[in-house]
Amino acid sequence: MTTRPRVLLVADECNPEWPSLPIVGYKYALEIGKLADVTVATHVRNRENIEKAGSSVPFAYVDNEWIAAPLYRLAKLVRGGEEVGWSTSMILNYLPYLAFEHGVWKHFRPQLTGGAFDIVHRITPMSPTLPSWLAHKVRQPFVIGPLNGNLDWPAAFTAEQKREKEGMRKLRNFYKFLPYARSTYDDAAAVLCAFSHTRADLPRVEDARIVSFPEIGFDPALFHAEGAAPAGGRSTDGNVHFLYAGRLVPYKLPELPLRAFAASQTLRRHHLHVVGDGPERARMEAVIAEHGLQDCVTMHGRKSQSEVAGMMRDCDAFVFPSIRELGAGVVIEAMACGMMVLVTDYGAPGDLAAEGRGACVAMAGFDGLVEGFRERMEACVHQPAAMAETAARAKVYADEGFQWARKGEKTLEVYEALLSGRSMAGLGY
Repeated sequence: MTTRPRVLLVADECNPEWPSLPIVGYKYALEIGKLADVTVATHVRNRENIEKAGSSVPFAYVDNEWIAAPLYRLAKLVRGGEEVGWSTSMILNYLPYLAFEHGVWKHFRPQLTGGAFDIVHRITPMSPTLPSWLAHKVRQPFVIGPLNGNLDWPAAFTAEQKREKEGMRKLRNFYKFLPYARSTYDDAAAVLCAFSHTRADLPRVEDARIVSFPEIGFDPALFHAEGAAPAGGRSTDGNVHFLYAGRLVPYKLPELPLRAFAASQTLRRHHLHVVGDGPERARMEAVIAEHGLQDCVTMHGRKSQSEVAGMMRDCDAFVFPSIRELGAGVVIEAMACGMMVLVTDYGAPGDLAAEGRGACVAMAGFDGLVEGFRERMEACVHQPAAMAETAARAKVYADEGFQWARKGEKTLEVYEALLSGRSMAGLGY
């Protein structure tokens, strides 16, 4: 193509200061905006932070607070906060999200019907359970994704599922019978699909319209290994430093690295750093006290992105035992910083660390995972050269495919294929 495509990006979750999905949506929108003429339709709640950031692309703000605010309060009440009960949040966001897209249509209808845009692309939300009202309305090719979801709870972790308040999970598949669920995927010209567990959730979409496309990415200005020694030789005290970074919630099993340290005299001579906060913190502090781990474990609490990146360059191995991780952007960030990654071989972390890019511990019950991680962590201590080689392979993988600029380039390839009528085979990841 000789001209830049004109794209309406629909991104309900899009905020430069809010972690997880909102900041992913914001960074992804900016990268697409470097290669296409984009306008971003987002929720009014994001306005203050977007305007403070001084974005280089135009934003339009849709206000559906008349329904979003009361249902958000209801979801928070039912969930007992914002840290757990994700399925409940998705269920109660169905009507507010349809109202949001209806607001986008009202705002942009003249431009959409008048041909001011070449493509409409919904980049958030990323859950396939939230259908699109716009998909059946717009004349332009409609792109949805990256989508990520449909990862079952491992049967061995019913206790963690209960602590996550995920009882509503059993109702998940009813979304396929809700209004607009079928038209969303029947009318989409391209569906960007993060991992195999999500592809299995979309049987209505033939392979020709599926593009393999993990949603995660990283900012190389923050997450890099410049100035850092290879993994296994980063500390001045001669110890191997392990790092866990993430919310302290049941499904991420943040207690597991503590149990591995408690079970190993070898690991006790080294150090574990825990970054994050959440409802599991009290349990973890009790484990530290019970097993006398105060000298080899440090609980750092919440840190900024730049602080986490600095710790990734200072530490050798990233321990991430989460048993229901859909995207695992933090794993790619650790790889970009030259760390060895140790993950549970389930969901996104297992896919990312496959083929010799990390240590994948086979799914098992909690005690089995503790034993598996203990063995892999002790191997890091005993085989620093092998750890460094694995970390180097992972860094190349992250740098070549997951920098935000590369995500924008791959998205432009999809747009160009749609607008020229070419096959999308071989695009994406």
